[in-house]
Order: sequence, then C-alpha cells, then structure tokens
Amino acid sequence: MDRVADRGALRRAAPPFLQNAFRPFFLAGALWASALVPLWVWEYAGGGLGARASLGLAGHAHEMLYGYLAAIICGFSLTAIPNWTGRAPVAGKGLAALFALWLAGRIVMVSADGLIATIIDVAFLFALAAVALREVLAGKNWRNVPVAGLLTLFALSHLLFHFPAAYLAAIRGTFAVAALLIAVIGGRIVPSFTRNWLASINSPHTATMPGPMKAYDKASIALLALALLCWIAIPFQPVTGMLLLLAGLTQTVRLARWKGFATLSEPLVWSLHAGYAWLGIAAALIGAGILWPAAMPASAGLHAMAAGLIGSMTLAVMTRASLGHTGRPRTANRVTTLIYALAHLGAILRVCAALRDNDPALLMAGATLWSGAFLLFCIGYAPMLLGAQPAASR
Repeated sequence: MDRVADRGALRRAAPPFLQNAFRPFFLAGALWASALVPLWVWEYAGGGLGARASLGLAGHAHEMLYGYLAAIICGFSLTAIPNWTGRAPVAGKGLAALFALWLAGRIVMVSADGLIATIIDVAFLFALAAVALREVLAGKNWRNVPVAGLLTLFALSHLLFHFPAAYLAAIRGTFAVAALLIAVIGGRIVPSFTRNWLASINSPHTATMPGPMKAYDKASIALLALALLCWIAIPFQPVTGMLLLLAGLTQTVRLARWKGFATLSEPLVWSLHAGYAWLGIAAALIGAGILWPAAMPASAGLHAMAAGLIGSMTLAVMTRASLGHTGRPRTANRVTTLIYALAHLGAILRVCAALRDNDPALLMAGATLWSGAFLLFCIGYAPMLLGAQPAASR
C-alpha cells in the first residue's frame, strides 16, 4: 500500500501532461494521424517528400499501425488498467520515458534505418506490453491478463513487420489484434456505458440490456479470432472468406443487442455503437474480397477496418476518456459531434474510393475529412489534455 501511495503522490506532483497516459499519447497520436494521411495522399498523387522522408505503402501502413494506433492503445490501456487493478496510474518520469520511446520510434522511421533504428522502433510496444502485464499481475487482475497478452502479440507483429518477407502477414496480424482488442474491450464498455446512460434517463430499454460477456459474446469473439487467424495464415482460401463473412454477421448481431437505437440523443454513446459497427462491416468486406476478388477490392475491407473501425472507435474512446478523466461532463458538444461525423464520412469515402479504383476525388475528400477529425480533436481537446483538472472535480 505504501508503494501505491508513493506512486499516487508522484503522480500528483508531476505536470498535468504527465499525470495520465491518455494525455500525451492521445494528443500526440491524434497529431500524427492528422499529418500522416495528407502526407501519404500527397506522395501517392506524385508529390515529393524526399528520399528519406518518403513513406511508401509499407511506411504508410507502419506509421498508421505502430505510430498512431500504438499511441492510442497505450493511452487507453494505461488509463484503463488502474481502474481494473486499483493501482495508481503510470505517471511522471516513467510515463515520460515511455512517451520518449514512442517519439524516438517516429523519429528513426523517417530519419534512419538499420538494426539500431529497428530496435528503437520496436522497443516501445514491448515496453508497453511489459508495463501492462506488470500492472495486471501486481493487481491480481487475472481477468485482464488476456489484454496484456494481446498487447504482446501487437509487439510481436511489429517485430515481424521488419522482416521483408513477412511484413504483409504482420500487417494482417496487427489488424487482427486491433480487431480482437475492440471485440473484447469494446464488448465490455459499449454495453456498459450504454446501460449506464439509459439508466440515467430512466429508459425502459435498460431492463432488456444483455449482461456482459454472455455465451453469445464469447462464441462470437471465438469465431472472430478463428477467422482472423485464418486470414493471417491462409489469407486467400475460400474457407477464410466464409469465416470472415460469418464473423462479420455475428458481430453485427452482437452490436444490435446493445440497444444503440436508443442512444441517438447522446453522441458520446452512439459514437461507440457507430464505431463498433465497422467491425462487422470490415470483416464482411475482407471476406467478400477473398471470395469475389474481381468484384470487391481487398483495399475496401482493409480501409473499412483501418479508417472505419480503428479510426472511429479510437476517436469515440479518446473523447469520452479525455472528458471523464479530466473531470468534465460526459456529454458531447458540437465540436465532439463534428469529430465523429468527419471520421465516419471520411471512412465511408475512403472505402468508396477503393470500390472505384481509388478515384482521386473520393480519395482526397476522404483523406481530408478523416484527417480533419483528428486535427479537430487536437484543437478541441488540447486545452484539457495539457491543463490541470478542474478544481471542483479533484
């Protein structure tokens, strides 16, 4: 208890920006996302970034997954784990060191190559996985050991990315880990937050909300895991396509059980449902691309998962966590609602662009809207992420 108290005191003594992991990682991750897509579209259209700064397709995928997504997952997991374990959050110098490691990875990816650069790049996710596992085990929070396991798989897929012959499998593996994290953690928080909000407005739908992680939820996650494992190992086989289609259907049914139609008056809640909806869509589109490649481009499903599922779900969680953990009311204002709208519209246009052979106008419009959502998050949320928590809520 003394060590926990000491960590709590050190946290309170740290600058606000280093008191919780969501503060540096949400802000930096959103800034990185807002810059990456316009840079990639500019390069894709023939614009020059210079030989060293060039992203290329592999670099674009790398930084979206192991730069932006890794930052958001770090910010969320190290903020959620203290709620699960009762331990003080990682803060102060320890958090600064972890953030510096993430930042070093971004620097070496655009300025260096070779073994040392690779070691620096992959170190962040292994450090995150180690910290998460330490916190979960120290708190005897056995229920969330699988979350630490998924973070370890995330780190391993990042390492695999650096082997040229395996980088496509690594990308599929990372998408699979992200999808499973959303299925597991999203499968807890979406119905939980929905139930709490429905109860707060005395909605009759509260009584019919399903309980957490019932048999159907577990079976649908198991099917999704099997489908994604096949996608990693045998991505072009018909059985993989069929499993992904079925997994997409079962995840859509799972979402429908959570009464999202009753949350339309509160964007902070319906955004979670809208974000989760992309899981079923992405799995189905990827499956269709395997079964009918002439009719369904593979990039449509990949961008449904990347821009749709990952983009919108991370923003939904980032906004809610930032408001709640800085003592603000958990309700969406116009800026927050606009963030959600831009992200979803951008993702829809990006998928449509893929369906139309990467139509330049659709590609540019989708990139502008999607990146605009993250830039607007930075503008709207930077004051609360950088500043102290309101005195009344401390």
